[in-house]
Amino acid sequence: MKILLNRNFILVFAVIMGLSFGDFATYIKGYTIYVLAITMVFATTGIDSKALLPIKKLFKPMIIGTVLNYFIFGTVVLVLAWFLMPTKGLFMGFVVIVAAPPGVAVIPFSGILKGDIEYSILGVFGAFLASIVIAPVLIQVFSDGASVSAWSLFVLMIKLVLVPLIVSRFLLYKPVFKYVAKIRGKAVDWGFAIIIFTAVGMNRDVFFSDPTILMLSSIVLLSATFGIGSLFEFFSKKAGIKYERNITQVLLLTIKSSGFSVVTALTLFGKEAAIPSAILAVIVLLYLLYLSIRLEFKKK
Repeated sequence: MKILLNRNFILVFAVIMGLSFGDFATYIKGYTIYVLAITMVFATTGIDSKALLPIKKLFKPMIIGTVLNYFIFGTVVLVLAWFLMPTKGLFMGFVVIVAAPPGVAVIPFSGILKGDIEYSILGVFGAFLASIVIAPVLIQVFSDGASVSAWSLFVLMIKLVLVPLIVSRFLLYKPVFKYVAKIRGKAVDWGFAIIIFTAVGMNRDVFFSDPTILMLSSIVLLSATFGIGSLFEFFSKKAGIKYERNITQVLLLTIKSSGFSVVTALTLFGKEAAIPSAILAVIVLLYLLYLSIRLEFKKK
């Protein structure tokens, strides 16, 4: 049961099921936006309201989280994707990844990796708020000629980011949270697993028949996680930033919400645009495992 309920097993299982039984993904596609909204409600209960007070301490981590997650990560991804992607649809898949908010996994993994948990909450919260404005603008700029309105994008961000964030505040009330706390981890894991299954399943022909797309997409995403993460960590240490703050900033820089980007890409640009997000889910999982295993070796 421990293996079956393990986050890493669940996500790997979703990828395997998508490759094996991808025909069923078409039946789920229409419901992924609702699955994501519910998943985001449970995921954002990890953002503790008390950690956001007093308001004045919010600004610096919020700005840093936004700069790391959108501007530095985004520049690397967009430049590489611009030169490497063979189709507009695939490139837009990377635009959606850049537009997505950070993965809420930044917060628990800051704890697992002995980072600064409060700083991670503030950074994620700031980048979440920024995504409401940045995402519609970014997608509108790069989707020239596509029938995507900035207003519809803004409304989508409100539905998928702000509304779940507000609803999650009610779940944090003590009489309710004692029940929520028991199921939220698994609700998030299985919610994202359903979304990843859908993205992989709808594109499984690409996974089996077009290794070039997989290789090029992997180069972009490996550069934006393992590559830029290692460089940032190295130069932060040289600058004298303590490990706790350093590792949290690395997570804010490299971890995007693959579930969010899958649903947004499918909704706006179709199944081809969801391919990068499906690959992202695997690479983020590998990166988080790498950081966890590395810490264990350091302890030993």
